[in-house]
Amino acid sequence: MTLSVHDLPGAGHPDTPGGDFARRSGRLVAELGTRVLTLTTQDGDAALGGLPPGDLSVTVGVGPRVVAAVDSDLPGARELPGFAREEMPDSARGGDLMIQVCASDPQVVTLADGALRAWLQEHSVAPRWTQQGFRHPAPPAQPGQGGRGGQRVPVRNLLGFLDGIVVPRTGRELDQEVWLPAPARVRGGTVSVVRRLRLDVARFLAQDLAQQERAIGRRREDGAPLSGGGPDAPMDLGAKSPQGRYLVPAMAHARRAHPGGTGSGLMLRRGYSYANGPEDRGLLFICFQRELRTFVATQQRLDDGDELASFATATASGTFLVLPGFTGARPLGAPLFS
Repeated sequence: MTLSVHDLPGAGHPDTPGGDFARRSGRLVAELGTRVLTLTTQDGDAALGGLPPGDLSVTVGVGPRVVAAVDSDLPGARELPGFAREEMPDSARGGDLMIQVCASDPQVVTLADGALRAWLQEHSVAPRWTQQGFRHPAPPAQPGQGGRGGQRVPVRNLLGFLDGIVVPRTGRELDQEVWLPAPARVRGGTVSVVRRLRLDVARFLAQDLAQQERAIGRRREDGAPLSGGGPDAPMDLGAKSPQGRYLVPAMAHARRAHPGGTGSGLMLRRGYSYANGPEDRGLLFICFQRELRTFVATQQRLDDGDELASFATATASGTFLVLPGFTGARPLGAPLFS
């Protein structure tokens, strides 16, 4: 997987809503969609060196400045605020265009990403930052995990723990928590947040297993909550030991991020590990939700206290309106920019 963030031409001088910047952005996004279609649906694209696209997919999102140029009241028009423990240059914050390229074959990812970046350069789109990531193959669901509807189980991050356990899973939950139903300009899209988190992996793993599990709030072996039960058991935030201590510690990451404590909805999370070198490795955190508030409320609660936070530093951050699917007859971004 490769994710890149860019600025669109003229972004430094945004126009009023419905102005020339919005119109030019709409045309460029539509043309980008045409290039994406040729890469993902046609065998023999020269840019892939003769390789079939296979399961190649490209996700495209536009940043708040672009959305606000269309209508400042639309979902996705609000910038992501700053948070604690951030170390990033201005170039790694925000952005107008997000492109995520995924495939099982890393060679296909590299070639497709290179082709799209070359296309963007030809159209005067300026790069801000990019990150390659990887996910360990997820094993099939094990007996007793039927609560996940036969879906594949979450994968492990560089800390050794399963990542992305509490997420919307059913079609109904996805419709309620992720996909935007209205207004018509954004229907079928979703609001994403991208955060690159540098993790102090060595320091975390130097702790004994019990300390690690208390910081997370789950068992490392199977992801089961420390409140009891198996991997699919709901976390009981009120469960206590005979001595009166919370089984899930007060500052455990899973407790602090739990929707029951934040008063927000569920996020569809999909994290990728990354390794830029021994001193820069961690998690490329990506989440999708109807409302930006879902992420903001969660992150602000983590900033107020979270055992895992001392091991993580954000080095890039942004939010984007992910555009709904498209075809040759229905160009990418057409509802938004029409």
